[in-house]
Amino acid sequence: MIKTIIFDIGNVLMRFDYMPFIKNLLKDDTLIEKVNASIWKTGYWNQLDLGQDPEDVFGRMLSDGEEVQDEIRLTLEHVGDCISKTDYAIPWIRELKERGFQVLYLSNYSEYIMNAGPEALDFLPYMDGGVFSCHVGMIKPDPAIYRKICDTYDLNPEECVFIDDNEDNIDAARKFGLDAIHFENYEQAKEELEKKLNG
Repeated sequence: MIKTIIFDIGNVLMRFDYMPFIKNLLKDDTLIEKVNASIWKTGYWNQLDLGQDPEDVFGRMLSDGEEVQDEIRLTLEHVGDCISKTDYAIPWIRELKERGFQVLYLSNYSEYIMNAGPEALDFLPYMDGGVFSCHVGMIKPDPAIYRKICDTYDLNPEECVFIDDNEDNIDAARKFGLDAIHFENYEQAKEELEKKLNG
C-alpha cells in the first residue's frame, strides 16, 4: 500500500524554463552554445547541486568559458528569471495530504537557485519535508540519496511513489526499490499516480 509520495521539484512542482530564458537573454546561438557548454556540459552545475561554494564553482565556469565570461556572468546573474511557479503544485500537495498521504520532496537543488527564485518554492510549507541535494552532498541518480530520504523519514521503499522528470533518476529510483512515475506533464503524472494509489 502506498503511504508516501516523493516529488522532484524542478520541472515537476515548479518550472525551470532555461532554454527560452537564455535564448531571450543572449539571442546569439554561438554565444548560447559556448555559455551552455561552460555551465552544463562541464558538470559545474552539479557541483552547485552538491552544495559546493557558488563563488568557487562560478570561478571554474568562468575559467572554462574564458571567451564568454561576460555572458556567463550575465546568465548566472539573471538565472532566477527562468524559474516560475505552477498553479497546480499547492492544490495537488494539499489534496494528497488531506487523503492521508505523506508528501516529501527529493531534489537536485542548490542554495544559489533557492535564493535566486524563492517564490517558486511557495509549496514547501505544505509538504512534510524532504531532501535537497545541496544539504546532503549527493545528487540523483546516486542510489545514496534515495537511501538518505528513506533513512531520514523511516520509509519503506515499497510504500513510496517517486515522481521525477528525468528518466535516469526514475531508473535509479526503481532499481533502489521505489515505485516511480516519469513526469511529462501534470495531467499525465496525476493520472498515473491515481492509478497507483487506487490500485
